Amino acid sequence: MDEQSKTNQPSEGLVEDLGGISVLRGGGPRRSWNGILYQQGLSGKNAGSTHLSINVATVPPGGIAYAHIHQGFEVMLFVVQGTVKHTFGENLEKEVINQAGDFIYIKPGVPHEVFNIGQEDLVVFVARSTADEWDKIVDYPSRYRP
Repeated sequence: MDEQSKTNQPSEGLVEDLGGISVLRGGGPRRSWNGILYQQGLSGKNAGSTHLSINVATVPPGGIAYAHIHQGFEVMLFVVQGTVKHTFGENLEKEVINQAGDFIYIKPGVPHEVFNIGQEDLVVFVARSTADEWDKIVDYPSRYRP
């Protein structure tokens, strides 16, 4: 097998640095934060990015990602599967419901709480304008947080 063929072989869970393009085949290991199960994507920690990170979040039926704020970075979501309710704004007084196929943008500093209100896992593609995945997320008061 030549050197190029070796470079292009899948190595699931490991980031391949191909000299200008990095690849994470099949996604990385799953880990949990704030009631959400994340499939590792790419970030500054594993791909060397300086301003972006992406991953896939899964929230079980009835699950809640407790109220929080993204300090100084934007988030865009694509709902792959399920139905989600966001309560947001001061005192979480506003509400929006989205379903599979919807795109969502969350401005920096907006308090929000995420509820899976469907009967199946909520699966969301998450893109952030920071290479940190959770380092700049701050808890916001929630009546649901244990």
